[in-house]
Amino acid sequence: MTTDPHLTLHQLFSPAFPVGAFAWSHGLETAIQEGTVHDAATLRVWLETVLSHGAGWSDAVLCAQAATGRDSAELSELASALTPSKERRAETMEQGRAFAATVRAVWGADVPDAAYPVAVGCALRALDLPVADGLRLILQAFAANLTSAGVRLVPLGQTDGQRITLALAPLCAALAERALTADLDEIGGFAPLIDVASMRHETLYSRIFRS
Repeated sequence: MTTDPHLTLHQLFSPAFPVGAFAWSHGLETAIQEGTVHDAATLRVWLETVLSHGAGWSDAVLCAQAATGRDSAELSELASALTPSKERRAETMEQGRAFAATVRAVWGADVPDAAYPVAVGCALRALDLPVADGLRLILQAFAANLTSAGVRLVPLGQTDGQRITLALAPLCAALAERALTADLDEIGGFAPLIDVASMRHETLYSRIFRS
């Protein structure tokens, strides 16, 4: 039986794929409690920064490198080193393990336990899926999941959330195109407020999310 690779990609990045993404806010919960993010406009700016200068860009490069066959253990170690807090490290490592375990169970593919973007890149390679499309979708799924967290926490309407996701689509596409040909020397970013928010999250008085 031949499966359309694009249908497989959408299955991998569907909210229904059991990686537990809904449990993580990537420090956004802190930003909302402290008032930095308080409406649709500030949520969009926050997410643009996460994508361009934070984990969005780094994860896209890591994913692309893993998809080319680069050593997954080395890449996963780098991914872990790039996380600024204990919760952020748990976010990428736990989602990566869950993703890899599900791909192995469903497709029988040899995908190692690794940080989430590395596990995704290994799956793209193992399942012979189009890497460029995979990079666009991993970025969009990341943005959409955080948008959903913002919709619940600010709170915002669902239509506002969809407008934000649509507005971020060109950025996701542009970052994916750059990451496709980037090397590891181009990885990294500078988003200190987001990093601090992720560090402060574990000390919040009340929390809904795990990061």
